[in-house]
Amino acid sequence: MPTILITGANRGLGLEFARQYSADGWKVIACCRTPADAHELNELAAGADITVEQLDVNDFAAIDALGEKYKGVPIDVLLNNAGIIGPIPIAENAMRQHFSKMDYEVWEQVLRTNTFAPVKMAEVFLENVAASEQKKIVTISSTVGSIAEMSVPALAYASSKTALNRVMTIIAGQLKERGIIVAMYCPGYVKTRMDAFGYATVEVPESIAALRPMIADLTIEKTGSFTGHDGRTIGW
Repeated sequence: MPTILITGANRGLGLEFARQYSADGWKVIACCRTPADAHELNELAAGADITVEQLDVNDFAAIDALGEKYKGVPIDVLLNNAGIIGPIPIAENAMRQHFSKMDYEVWEQVLRTNTFAPVKMAEVFLENVAASEQKKIVTISSTVGSIAEMSVPALAYASSKTALNRVMTIIAGQLKERGIIVAMYCPGYVKTRMDAFGYATVEVPESIAALRPMIADLTIEKTGSFTGHDGRTIGW
């Protein structure tokens, strides 16, 4: 039975990843900041092979502690899903991330969650992934981080995803000789809480159902790739 560890699993994409992988017989380690408030996740876990773990990805000591707890446990897919566009309420972020009006504390927070935390997770759980059959580190990114597309002028969020893509390609190159596959995916403009203005067009189950076969088909030749939920290769 393969194992997947998912961050940000209490709602949205992470919850749906947990639901779909569990339904296919995977062992799921579902991480979130406040499990007591994750009612849907707890309900799902009650009838499945899902272990809910408390984890704030901004707390690097907590990541270390979780890594110690799972020391020696193979993890086939490490799924870096947790991410933020900025503080709540999300609709206020637009003017706090525009040039000449930047909130630098927001920028630091977004970088820590979206860029630093996935790298820390990869470092801590590297040997777990290496010990598994599938050996995959998957990170949820966004076309907003694509310099080629430049779709949204939100400096903090966009730069965090651009940096994330770059560091993951470096990690992919470093881990290739160990047979560890590193890949990034954009789930599309999905109807989650991050869609503060109601512009999203993709349903969460649709996005995850499209991403999972691509993750399953990953080979070492595809390491370092950045792909959309529609299967297209996204320009850097």
